[in-house]
Amino acid sequence: MTGIILHAPAQQNSNRRQQILIIGGTSGIGLAVARCYLAQGHQVSVAGRHPHKVPSALREQYPQLQCLQLDIRDAAAVRDCIAIFSESGLDLLLVSAGMYFNARSQQLTAAQCADMIGINVHGVQYAFEAATQLMLRQGHGQLAVIASVAGLLKADPGASVYSATKRQVIQIADTYRRAYAPFGLQVSTIIPGYINTARLRELNGGDASHKPFLLSEDDAAQRITDGIAKRKAIIAFPRRMIWLIRLLNLLPASLLQFRK
Repeated sequence: MTGIILHAPAQQNSNRRQQILIIGGTSGIGLAVARCYLAQGHQVSVAGRHPHKVPSALREQYPQLQCLQLDIRDAAAVRDCIAIFSESGLDLLLVSAGMYFNARSQQLTAAQCADMIGINVHGVQYAFEAATQLMLRQGHGQLAVIASVAGLLKADPGASVYSATKRQVIQIADTYRRAYAPFGLQVSTIIPGYINTARLRELNGGDASHKPFLLSEDDAAQRITDGIAKRKAIIAFPRRMIWLIRLLNLLPASLLQFRK
């Protein structure tokens, strides 16, 4: 899947030091992306429910790293978090927060469904809306969100609620992209395959090496930051996984066994 580059009225210099906020950046792929941006010399803030997860060694290595407490399900808290950047400006917002429950091993509870919808869908909307208002005032900015290849599946009986939320994320990003491109804002939708995070290993008994086309966190983070720097609308990888999803979409839903 080839990324579409949107042409903004005023292109920002990617070499300058940027103000970057990563919601869901205290662990996993969000933290891996934060490491990349810190290594490039940018001012990075990571926000999540458990900021203590950020290694103390990383904080010591990069004093410019800011760790914020945030529950993305709380619309007011999200607005307050974004408001922190009113004076300094916000060049990039990346929403990496996500929730997954295994619907194959147990029946989902109402609370679990609410968590997935609240974090994966409503949280993205809260963050995009607050950041958009700030970026419109400052005259530039880029929004990015991490979806999943699961969101490309037309039907997925193994993770139907999760897949549905990720399909919505892709649609939300597309809506913002079309609406705000004329105003100079870019929106990137990140659609990764399997990434060898601690969470994925936890879901697979401690070892995710059997997952197809498995990527390391560092590899995925590099692809993400490269795509964002190029202002790509769609950052989907690995290519073989995208082709596999296209093939699966041709099969009857009863045969699909897409698993987290």
